[in-house]
Amino acid sequence: MKKKKRKIKRKVKKKRSKKSKEKGKKKLKVIPLIFVLVAIAAVTIVAFTFLHFQEIKQKSEYETKIVSFEPYLKKPLGNSTQVTMYLPAVDSKGNGVITTLVVEAIPNGNGRVLVDIDNILFWADTQHSIRIARKVAANISHVNVSNYDIIYSIYANASVIGGESAGAAITIATIAALLNKTLRKDVLITGTINHDGTIGPVKAVLAKAKAAKSVNATLFLVPLLQSYDVVYKTRRHCERFGFTEICTTETIPKKIEVSEEAGIKVIEVSSVEEAMKYFFK
Repeated sequence: MKKKKRKIKRKVKKKRSKKSKEKGKKKLKVIPLIFVLVAIAAVTIVAFTFLHFQEIKQKSEYETKIVSFEPYLKKPLGNSTQVTMYLPAVDSKGNGVITTLVVEAIPNGNGRVLVDIDNILFWADTQHSIRIARKVAANISHVNVSNYDIIYSIYANASVIGGESAGAAITIATIAALLNKTLRKDVLITGTINHDGTIGPVKAVLAKAKAAKSVNATLFLVPLLQSYDVVYKTRRHCERFGFTEICTTETIPKKIEVSEEAGIKVIEVSSVEEAMKYFFK
């Protein structure tokens, strides 16, 4: 009997030791898993924090909207005349931004039109506007542009879209460079340029007016009938049909006065010659 009891006790001890070992193994398996989960959670928190700060940084950049390119402007060559002008534009998100136009007229040239491609962004429509602007500037200034080489540079953020709306400004800057005239820094303009010197319509006038205001401009010239703009707001509308509720997003247009909304004086102009009266001192 005593021997049987001893055997039973030994078996019980072995079972207990096996169970304790198995529990220990399970604990050893669980502990690394906990560390892995903690590590994943830590990496996730760090990643979300980083993305959050990046989003804040991007928002602050868009809210600032104005980028100064003055330190990168090159000195004029020899006896050339250089004219600098701010151009209001919009970025890919529809925010108003400021770009910088530099036009340099070099006398005793060969009638070349040169585009400075160093640190600038040019669009096909901008190049077309330059061709028209040069012809219009020659007609208005009565200068033989075949005796001048003209260099055009636009310093812009890579996110800026389009360039056709700079046509009127490019024309006025070209006239100033050819006639060696000084432009008022507190006057900005937006508008396309037509072959006869008239100024055509553009988009996002309000955003551009706000951009002009941000660089301390006191007067913003716009094409005819564009001192008023239309902004669109969305609202959610829901209706119940029986047991079903159907919701739609409605777009509501609102007509606003650009000068009042942007806090800057706005004047409509029909042509480059009319706009020149406000630019030349």
